[in-house]
Amino acid sequence: MARILALDFGKVRTGIAITDELQLIASGLTTIETKDLISFLEQYTQKESVERFVVGLPKQMDNTASESEVLIQGFLNKLKARFPSIPVERQDERFTSKMAFQSMLDSGMKKKKRRDKALVDEISATLILQAYLNRF
Repeated sequence: MARILALDFGKVRTGIAITDELQLIASGLTTIETKDLISFLEQYTQKESVERFVVGLPKQMDNTASESEVLIQGFLNKLKARFPSIPVERQDERFTSKMAFQSMLDSGMKKKKRRDKALVDEISATLILQAYLNRF
């Protein structure tokens, strides 16, 4: 079985999470500068089999799209053009950043480490992926 790769897309940085080959467990992989994301995904998919991409869907509390959705749509067009054989699905990402920060607190992580925005993005991607896996 191939892996599922999730993205917490951001203007500056994008958190990335991946499943195991059995698609049971979501784990944080890394955080990449968004300008380097397509290149990273090209390299990663050459080494690992990826069945699908899951991209966070940012929504407002009233269920309307957030401002960042415009940026995400541009990225999705590039992603689908570069990887036409890999389907892309979306997963609601409301509260993932808050949940990521709370999980860092709950795990006893030191204040200095909690300030690491890249780590928050990676944990957020993991939460997006786990929420996607829980849908099935």
